[in-house]
Amino acid sequence: MDNKKENERIDDLEIDNLRIIQKKDGFCFGIDSVLLSDFAKNIKNNSKVIDLGTGTGILGFLLLAKTKISKIIGIEIQKEIAEMAQRSIRMNKLEEKFEVLNYNIKDIDKVLKTDSYDAVITNPPYKKINSGKINDNEMKLISRHEIKANLEDFIKISFKMLKDKGALYIVHRAERLVDIMAEMRKCKMEPKRIRFVYSNKTSESKLVLIEAIKNGRSSVRVEKPLYVYDNDGAYTDEILKIYNKNSKGD
Repeated sequence: MDNKKENERIDDLEIDNLRIIQKKDGFCFGIDSVLLSDFAKNIKNNSKVIDLGTGTGILGFLLLAKTKISKIIGIEIQKEIAEMAQRSIRMNKLEEKFEVLNYNIKDIDKVLKTDSYDAVITNPPYKKINSGKINDNEMKLISRHEIKANLEDFIKISFKMLKDKGALYIVHRAERLVDIMAEMRKCKMEPKRIRFVYSNKTSESKLVLIEAIKNGRSSVRVEKPLYVYDNDGAYTDEILKIYNKNSKGD
């Protein structure tokens, strides 16, 4: 029986009766993963997808609920978290569609066939090794800082694993946009869609969602801003829709 262990909880994802196991004091998924799963819901039917740095498996579960992909393989370097994601997969009876491998993302070309995947999705660590507040919790540290793999590693391996014209979907800090664009161009991953995320209409953008195409042509579409909160501090109708909840006007 794949019940939760001590210091774990089971959360209802409120879509397709899916549930997920998370550590009470570990790195739990946030709104960035939810927004990325919605941004990537144009992935074609029957696609084979890789989730780089899958963590608890949240992106895989949400993509399976929102799209008709045939298979998603999550890559997670932390053994305990990978095992926890595997228990969530069994709990949701998704073993045929979702698999989690305990590897460093830099090494997956040794165990998976390259040039074979329709899409890559990733919510990578946002912070450079020597930047930001260092967290004493090792799991959170690896999840938030580029300890085991950096931005270049994520984009390089995406190019290697994708089919020609395959798509990479990434969420990252808006402040690192120039780094992201530079690495994508260097690795022949051409940005095609960009959407900035704002807390509200008076704030600066903190997050950015990007779709890039392997060996794509040079042209990019900047989509309308995505606002998380309205003037009253409540979720906007678009965020409620993304979370599969009724809008305030209903």
